[in-house]
Amino acid sequence: MRLFDTLTRRESELKPVDGSTFRFYCCGPTVYGPAHIGNFRTFVLQDVFRRALETGGMRTFHVRNITDVDDKTIRDSQAAGLPLATFTAQWRDRFHADCEALNCLPPHVEPGAVDHIPQQIAMIERLVEKGNAYVSEDGSVYFRISSFPDYGKLSHLDTRELSLGKTQETRSSADEYAKDSLADFVLWKSRRPEDGENFWSSPWGEGRPGWHLECSAMIEEYLGDSFDLHSGGEDLVFPHHENEIAQSRCACGGDFAAHWFHPSHLLVDGGKMSKSLGNLYTLDDLAAKGFTAMEVRYVLIGAHYRKQLNFTLDSLNGAREALAKLAKGARGLAERAGEGHVLGEADFGSFQSAWEALNDDLNTPGCLGGIFTGLRECAGLEGEEAAKALAGLNRVLRAIGLILPEDSASAEVPAEIQALADERWEARTSKDWAKSDAMRDQLAELGWAVKDSPEGYELNPS
Repeated sequence: MRLFDTLTRRESELKPVDGSTFRFYCCGPTVYGPAHIGNFRTFVLQDVFRRALETGGMRTFHVRNITDVDDKTIRDSQAAGLPLATFTAQWRDRFHADCEALNCLPPHVEPGAVDHIPQQIAMIERLVEKGNAYVSEDGSVYFRISSFPDYGKLSHLDTRELSLGKTQETRSSADEYAKDSLADFVLWKSRRPEDGENFWSSPWGEGRPGWHLECSAMIEEYLGDSFDLHSGGEDLVFPHHENEIAQSRCACGGDFAAHWFHPSHLLVDGGKMSKSLGNLYTLDDLAAKGFTAMEVRYVLIGAHYRKQLNFTLDSLNGAREALAKLAKGARGLAERAGEGHVLGEADFGSFQSAWEALNDDLNTPGCLGGIFTGLRECAGLEGEEAAKALAGLNRVLRAIGLILPEDSASAEVPAEIQALADERWEARTSKDWAKSDAMRDQLAELGWAVKDSPEGYELNPS
């Protein structure tokens, strides 16, 4: 596979540093609420990346962290009146359930920040000892940006931008205690009243780690000082990943990540997601509108990872139609293959172009287009040739993680859609034609077609 590298700004071939296993790290969720589709665009594309490597025969080792202590988790757990561990566990479990619904492979290791606070403290001690970090009067510890000349290379920031202090996140006054420079970032936050009982002992007093530190400490624990690839959404390039590089290379030496993979932002209806606009969708929100997780996955991989994806409800209807066409094509191949032909691992055959697109900078839309082209090429195949084609199709579908729907006649109708359809039927039997027609249109917008008969109605995905 060739993949664009954020640091070098060019594509390069991916090869394991150790010549055996491709080891990579993905920044995981902060578990203080449900992940939304913007989060899942990154996680789904990372899943396709891993699947493509493994489909191509490469052994992988995938590490993804859980952020279970930071400003948001502490704030919201206290507002909920729950211990931090109880509060974050429920959202971690919700995240895992959503990942399973989206058919994302679990990472090989999924460390949590709280469980690795000793490693984080040990890393800070090394940075202080080496002169890369300093302790402020209140017991907070900061990384000294000026001690790392390569700072800013990943995000291609110049010295002036760094000196203006545009580098670090702010939350009230927590990261602005007593820094030598505006650009310096916090490694250890001294205990504050708003932290409640969420603090740990350290050589500098009670407190907790800064957010950026956890990834560096866990990367060292599970991947060492040099590994193959680091990934996260493009919003993490700066300052989070810049800070990771600085911390890790100063504390551990080594080359850190050999490659950087950053999927682009997701828009909703052409704009940013926002709770106030009502477009910050979770999987549950979309399920309530009648859409499946696999339809969401199809949309999320429908645009190239380096381009912004404009997510709309209409695009989910398009995904439903596309998946139905793929399922129909796969069923046709299976029928023409017959029962006498056993499917095995085969080459990609008619789906070779789809596979090649996936290996060309993870071109998922090109891969999807190649699948449809391949199905057209297979239209006349019978027997063993059809079986081989089906094996190639299944192989490329596994590489992008798509599970095709069953026959639409057996599709499960979400409760909310069923309730709308029942209400429409009541309006129709009451001869409220205007309401009946309006609700038929509403169901159609949600991707469901109604077929009436004297005995009742039939509801199917459109």
